[in-house]
Amino acid sequence: MEVQETRVQTDRVLTIPNILSMARLAGVPLFLWLILRPEFGGPQSDGWALLVLALSGVSDYLDGKLARRWNQISSLGRLLDPAADRLYILSTLVGLTWREILPVWLTAVLLARELLLLVMVGILRRHGYPPPQVNFLGKAATFNLMYAFPLLLLSDGSGWIASLAAIFGWAFAGWGTTLYWWAGVLYVVQVRRLVRADAMAD
Repeated sequence: MEVQETRVQTDRVLTIPNILSMARLAGVPLFLWLILRPEFGGPQSDGWALLVLALSGVSDYLDGKLARRWNQISSLGRLLDPAADRLYILSTLVGLTWREILPVWLTAVLLARELLLLVMVGILRRHGYPPPQVNFLGKAATFNLMYAFPLLLLSDGSGWIASLAAIFGWAFAGWGTTLYWWAGVLYVVQVRRLVRADAMAD
């Protein structure tokens, strides 16, 4: 969850919220391996992959909740939380595209947004600013995509459950992609304002 709030921050590393975020990051390669096992001759492990993704969602909620409640918001946590979100999205994109569950064009659209954000971060650093904080819109987009991906993974089967999962999965994917780009455009506007303010100050 988003923890970038106007509160006192701590420089401590080994806080419970940070440990949860680190565990979530450690689950990324495990999640990708579980998704891709069938592609390399292994047994299908989609159930385990869904469990890892569900646990990551729980830890995503808890790390922000506990950080705010226990006043353990930290600089490291501000980096780990969005990094874990993006890595789960990227690993899911790789896995689902490899298995041809996601079309290449959708993966390209989402990756293009990530590339745009990287460019914006580079511009901010050149002007001495930290990376943009995660806003509500960006978090809402991430939640939509994190709902979409397990449903689309579940749709890779037969029966009414797979059909229902496909319907809701694509609905969440559509909303998530739209919000993802909307948040990206707002980041561009934010960066433009900061750069323009710097230019006027000079």
